[in-house]
Amino acid sequence: MNVFLRRPVVYVAAGALVLLGLSQARTAKADPYQLPIASSGPVQSVAAPAPATVALQQLAQQVGYATFTSPNWHVGTVRHMVMFQYKKNSTGAQRAEVTARFLHLAQDSRRPDGKSVVASIETGLQISGEGTDEGLQQAFFVTFRSEGDRNYYVGKPVITDPAFFDPAHEAFKEFAKPYLEKVVTFDYDVTVVSEPAGSAKKIAAKHSHH
Repeated sequence: MNVFLRRPVVYVAAGALVLLGLSQARTAKADPYQLPIASSGPVQSVAAPAPATVALQQLAQQVGYATFTSPNWHVGTVRHMVMFQYKKNSTGAQRAEVTARFLHLAQDSRRPDGKSVVASIETGLQISGEGTDEGLQQAFFVTFRSEGDRNYYVGKPVITDPAFFDPAHEAFKEFAKPYLEKVVTFDYDVTVVSEPAGSAKKIAAKHSHH
């Protein structure tokens, strides 16, 4: 008899625990900041910087940002190639705005003393039929007069001090980011020029002047 009398007590206690659990669940949903960290999903790891990035970061720290971004650092023609793949939901107007703002960096990218950083910018849409475009749709070809100008223009992730990188280019990157699916960059010093009229012409090696 005592056993049967105890069963309702057990049921009542169990019911109370269930109600308490539901109440806590509702409270947790209403205040997500009290949820355990694990409930927010898997932790995303940050990709390690590319070896070329690390090498330039180390060089910049070694010689100092002022020297590394000087217009006289490694004087000579430098090409900065940038290729975009736009997000599918980006509109024609948004892509046109990205293009216009990129091209306007030829005027907007300037040092604190007002001197321009970019020699020229050109752009065009992908028209190759070779099938190796990897989905890239538009290219920009930026020319600089020195590696120092390129370094000042590009800025992050190599240069982290805002006093030594171009605020106009940084603002453009933040504007364009929501519309871009993929970005590929490739920089090079012009070392050899080949022309139809003669043999390939080698360009003199660069030297820093500071």
